[in-house]
Amino acid sequence: MGKAAVVILLKVLMILISTAWLSLWLLKPTNLWTRKWKAAESSARNTVFGYYGLDFTVYTFPVIAVAMIGLVYLKLQSWGQRNSRQIRSSTAAFSNPLVTSSLVGILSGVEILSVFLFILFLAWTFYTRISHDFTQLTPMESLKLDLWQLKFLRVATRFGLLAEACLALLLLPILRELAVFRILGIQFEASVRYHIWLGTAMICFATFHGASTLFIWGVSHYIQDEITKWQRTGRIYLAGEITLVVGLVMWITSLPQIRRKRFEIFYYMHHLYIIFLVFFLLHAGDRHFYMIFAGVFLFCLDKLLRILQSWPQTHILSARLYPCKVVELILPKDTGLKYTPTSIIFMKIPSISRFQWHSFSITSSSTIDHHTMSVLVKCDGRWTTSLYDNIRAHLDSDADKMKPIPVAIEGPYGPSSLTFLRYDNLLLVAGGIGITPFLSILHEIAATQGNGSSRYRLPSRIQLIYVVKKSQYIGLLQSASSLLQNHPSNKCHLKLKVFVTQEKQCGATLGEMLNEASQVQSVHFGLKGPIYAIHGPQSLYWTAALAGIASITFLVFLICFNHIFVPSGKNTSGHHSSKQAVSSKMKAPKEKSPSWVADILIISSFIISLACTSVVAIVLRWRRLKKEEVPLVSSKEEKVQQLSSIETKGVVEEEHEVHFGGRPNLKDEFSKFLNETNGSDIGVVVSGPETMKEAVASLCQQKSGCFQIGNKEKKPYLSFHALTFTL
Repeated sequence: MGKAAVVILLKVLMILISTAWLSLWLLKPTNLWTRKWKAAESSARNTVFGYYGLDFTVYTFPVIAVAMIGLVYLKLQSWGQRNSRQIRSSTAAFSNPLVTSSLVGILSGVEILSVFLFILFLAWTFYTRISHDFTQLTPMESLKLDLWQLKFLRVATRFGLLAEACLALLLLPILRELAVFRILGIQFEASVRYHIWLGTAMICFATFHGASTLFIWGVSHYIQDEITKWQRTGRIYLAGEITLVVGLVMWITSLPQIRRKRFEIFYYMHHLYIIFLVFFLLHAGDRHFYMIFAGVFLFCLDKLLRILQSWPQTHILSARLYPCKVVELILPKDTGLKYTPTSIIFMKIPSISRFQWHSFSITSSSTIDHHTMSVLVKCDGRWTTSLYDNIRAHLDSDADKMKPIPVAIEGPYGPSSLTFLRYDNLLLVAGGIGITPFLSILHEIAATQGNGSSRYRLPSRIQLIYVVKKSQYIGLLQSASSLLQNHPSNKCHLKLKVFVTQEKQCGATLGEMLNEASQVQSVHFGLKGPIYAIHGPQSLYWTAALAGIASITFLVFLICFNHIFVPSGKNTSGHHSSKQAVSSKMKAPKEKSPSWVADILIISSFIISLACTSVVAIVLRWRRLKKEEVPLVSSKEEKVQQLSSIETKGVVEEEHEVHFGGRPNLKDEFSKFLNETNGSDIGVVVSGPETMKEAVASLCQQKSGCFQIGNKEKKPYLSFHALTFTL
């Protein structure tokens, strides 16, 4: 009861803080908030805190606080969900697919509602700002503009604020260790598309903002004077132009046509975000930057922790080459590292690329593989082809003479609880290499059944529909062959249906095709001396503490730097002077210091806070590593290599199906499975091409009874989950 009460308290606290922060964005465009906030900033100037401390605390810190509280919440929540069943509710229907389209993808009711509310917020912000601007239009002394030109310039300016609102949320979906979206049950690989949506909207608003401003300068014949101006105070136009150009380069190189075919260009160009953010700060000023600083703060801290997490490098213990041009990598893992099925890791191999990171689904289970973890990599691109060729070149080499391949690993990242195993029944649909996350689920189930543990409640029936182009891919299922035997003692029943689309009937049975995995070629690397194992991210408690340390350090140095380098008007203002006198005295020091001084102080304070936090993180990392060097390869890998010859003999052929020459009729397959489960709650998980995901989502939308609350006949409740393995 104690932990449950704390979980509820933390949840309520996060809701209250989030509601307060969102309310600030709604009130910010109003005149009431402008008057009250200016008065609050004026009062804060006469304190040690300063207006900058107030802005950081009110605009930035609430999001950081939610992230910190969320980490503690996730840690406590994971302890209480191991034996719970997925509960059917009317509100759960909004998480299922509501719109399925090749243009926008798969959208749930929650996502559609969130997008609608965000658009409504943008419309409210724009209308409130522009209506106030039009009532108080005054001619600009520096630019002699007509009335329509003034109005159009104000519209362009307010579109810049819409881009700012998108930027405030832009970096939150791509956090990994400090993932805010994980609190909502949304994993990193699924939330990336929110980053794409926000980035596209931001670039559209910013382009209109910049192009319209240049247009007004052009028609008024002032463009040559304004376009290269670096103002001492106020908006720095040149900085805004650089920000827009860099943003456009990043957006264009991230389009699917470039990202998928020229990933290196996308990857390297996206690191221009540093230039983008610095020049945005110089252009917008410190007060506007605090509005978007929360995402920047968490992203940079998250990036720092991920860099430290990948140090020191480890080595590949062994590799297996499948005939379908898939390579399995066996990596050393610390015995204390636990992860849930469908988790992913990010991998960098310096011998191929010193900077590129690629994500892969873990296929092993930490429940049974205490010293190793494995991933499957499909040869599909320049980086993966180089890896495959590198491993293949070692086939005929002596193990003692082979040079070990160093790798840097980040992760694993995955759901905080075993969500997929809490349904009455489970339907898995995979295409090609999309089978990889399902292997970890099957291994977890096999481990639970093998040791007779009651740690988790398993689904009573599991059906796996696996669609492949060539029968060679069936060999990837070989490691899960023990579960295919369906012993009477098994708690859950697994049925496999394989569809080979580009081959005709070969006459081989499923067991024979699984045994073809014996054709897999293995490479064992000769490793000399101890090697470091993968330890994974820092504990959630320590990660939350590091975020708190970074926040406090930043605020302390920001206050100190402002008191040292920025002249203060506190001593020049009397306690009983009028508001006008106070205002004029407050403005006097600001005129002596360029506006970019405050921007430089923010950057300097942030860099120092990250440096201080990195020292603490390095100490914590070193404490985990100093006593946990792992010995050379144990016999675990040899056991993995022998599975092809010992596990498939008892496969019951009648239980499983292999079809050749066509795609499955998913509608019929769903109907058969629903009839077998008799109206129970079913978890539907799909991993494969987008067309497959859309087809499965449409069927879940059609056949699920979650929207038919008033229907007396009990209909199955299909809960849809899509796994994304290509980012």
